[in-house]
Amino acid sequence: MTRTTLSTSFDDLEVWFVTGSQNLYGEETLRQVAEQSQQVAAGLGHLPVKVVWKPVRKDADSIRRLALDVNARDNVIGVIAWMHTFSPAKMWIAGLDALQKPLLHLHTQANVVLPWADIDFDFMNLNQAAHGDREFGYIQTRLGVARKTVVGHVSNPAVRQQVEDWQRAAAGWAAARSLKLARFGDNMRYVAVTEGDKTEAELRFGVQVNTWGVNELVEAVDAASNEDVDLLVEEYTDLYDIAPHLRPGGERHQSLRDGAAIELGLRAFLEEGGFGAFTTSFEDLGGLKQLPGLAVQRLMAEGYGFGAEGDWKTAILVRVANVMGTGLPGGASLMEDYTYDLVPGDEKILGAHMLEVSPSLTTARPRLEVHPLGIGGKDDPVRLVFTADPGPALVVAMSDMRDRFRLVANVVQNIDAPNLPKLPVGRAVWKPQPDFATSATCWLAAGAAHHTVMTTQVGIEVFRDFADIAATELLVIDEDTTVRGFQRELRWNQAYYRLAQGF
Repeated sequence: MTRTTLSTSFDDLEVWFVTGSQNLYGEETLRQVAEQSQQVAAGLGHLPVKVVWKPVRKDADSIRRLALDVNARDNVIGVIAWMHTFSPAKMWIAGLDALQKPLLHLHTQANVVLPWADIDFDFMNLNQAAHGDREFGYIQTRLGVARKTVVGHVSNPAVRQQVEDWQRAAAGWAAARSLKLARFGDNMRYVAVTEGDKTEAELRFGVQVNTWGVNELVEAVDAASNEDVDLLVEEYTDLYDIAPHLRPGGERHQSLRDGAAIELGLRAFLEEGGFGAFTTSFEDLGGLKQLPGLAVQRLMAEGYGFGAEGDWKTAILVRVANVMGTGLPGGASLMEDYTYDLVPGDEKILGAHMLEVSPSLTTARPRLEVHPLGIGGKDDPVRLVFTADPGPALVVAMSDMRDRFRLVANVVQNIDAPNLPKLPVGRAVWKPQPDFATSATCWLAAGAAHHTVMTTQVGIEVFRDFADIAATELLVIDEDTTVRGFQRELRWNQAYYRLAQGF
């Protein structure tokens, strides 16, 4: 049994570091600019994405050519720019206008502490980012260039964290731009929020969203060999606690083998088509013997995006969150708010789905079980049962608002769950910020979806950066949120995004 794992690695990715100056200062000053800019770039050397220093740019043509080179290289996901000296900003117009990748403006300088007693005009002539970057900031604003601005010395951990957050967002954006998403069947009938404009999604995010008949997947499932099913069942035995009746010789062992065949077929279909995300629908299962549960859970844990009931927008978010969280503990998963514990002052949300929650949300050993499913009209599906680990998390939804896509994010805290012996699914229990009533009121006012991605890997700043890169609305519900303030933001955004589209 051969397996190609979907890549979520940053190993081949690069961010280019470019420094601005000009020929006015002479060779000796420019030599020092180059040396010091290399030192600043080296200060970012331990970030998840490799930072590659590029020679100092001193004229408009070299800047434009660098932007075109960045655009042409798929592994270069963004540019960090710093004006060490004074770099006249008209030199940057053509380059900034041509650049199609994310931009971070690093407002820094070579030294942390000023050598007050030794400062002369040569020192001032060399170390003038304080006004060189202001010139650069002006032209970015004048051109309407989307960028992240980070201020401070690269020796400061807070500065490096901001750059890392942006790197992760840029990697998520690169993944979205190359993402192919397979829909097996349509979305759940009569549901509004899972609808959306797939053409606009490709224009905005670069994601190709297309549909395949479920029985095309069935053909791939039927092609799974008994030998490969045997090997996969052995893998399940190594990784999970398996209910006795699912084990070899058990009365429900065939259900496990059917689940393994679905995983093999689904994986083969996705790999052959180059897909990084997919959807299923319990209303459209064709010749599948059971609703895919175990297979979906395991593929999400490997980095695939997934949306239940045809929800391709959530599948995009799960894939993007998986990429942005690369190398960090935790995971990303489809999630759905199911029901509440409304004890005053101690309200909690119980989230789950029918089957499809990723085991990447837990460090515990999941249990593999089979149970009846009252919808779908198929055999009882196998699934992994567990509770998400306690700790900080984020839930993010995407809604199609007709004239734009809207992201809504709520900062939450996963907590230890009470005993749930009769709820055999993957689940999470959390408390939302700033409190339950404010969170729910704002979520409903925003028209946010009931399906979300839950990530326990990245925080809100990474999604802020992603939304800025994607030029997509993001509404945040966190510890500072009030209902009145949130309602005002909704009204302002309605006006802003209508005007920003032009005529």
